[in-house]
Amino acid sequence: MREVGGGVTNVAVGDTVILHPTPTCGLCRACRAGDDMHCTNSSFPGINTDGGMAQYLLTSARACVKLDPWTQPADVAALADAGLTAYHAVRKALPLLYPGTTCVVVGAGGLGHIGIQCLAALTSTRIVVVDRNPAALTLAKELGADATVVADGSKVAAVLELTGGTGAEAVIDFVAEQGAEIEGPQMLRRGGSYYVVGYGGTVSIPTIDIISTEINVVGNLVGTYNDLAELMVLAEAGKVTLHTKTYPLASALDAFGDLDAGNVRGRAILVP
Repeated sequence: MREVGGGVTNVAVGDTVILHPTPTCGLCRACRAGDDMHCTNSSFPGINTDGGMAQYLLTSARACVKLDPWTQPADVAALADAGLTAYHAVRKALPLLYPGTTCVVVGAGGLGHIGIQCLAALTSTRIVVVDRNPAALTLAKELGADATVVADGSKVAAVLELTGGTGAEAVIDFVAEQGAEIEGPQMLRRGGSYYVVGYGGTVSIPTIDIISTEINVVGNLVGTYNDLAELMVLAEAGKVTLHTKTYPLASALDAFGDLDAGNVRGRAILVP
């Protein structure tokens, strides 16, 4: 068996691997600091290079995380992007989420259902999940949510009631559009942090409100190689599982249609 990358990694030809989505150089300051998703020489297949839905893509040995031989690729495929993004946000929030705290998760869909499991595996915080879909809230309870709130226009009041009027230490927003980005910060306690994962909306908070309450707005971009390696440990231990619907590659357009119609709970996976 031949090593890939001349000994840079312990992955060999024939091994099952999962790829970090952004091939990186390993030489720039961000890579050396462990913030490799900010690599100055990185590329993202399907965004600034070809390969988003290609049969083959160009990557590097640095992007490979070796998996246990019995791990099925379809079971973990979405962890390399959606799962990595959710884990990265939770990892950043960990210092705030000691026992007795509350973390609000906005959106229990493709990313949110992974974030809930990461919170349950890594913290003792009370997990409150907000979603407009009752089926998503049912799934959230199964995955470890302590309380659920229907996003029906009164969710801020409901979260404040659950926290005794003070608000949550952290809000992780996997939606961040259609009003979620307005109401998310309103669920925070003084000194709390709002983690923006979803995108499409505009966060607009008066500067006096930021100063007087010392809240933080934190952006989240994918995650590091180490984040992905840690997430795969949780996945192979059965602590994080993907809820997926699989489609043959020839039915890719059907998958897009189901996603658009809201008929996929979790993630859609294309299987060649």
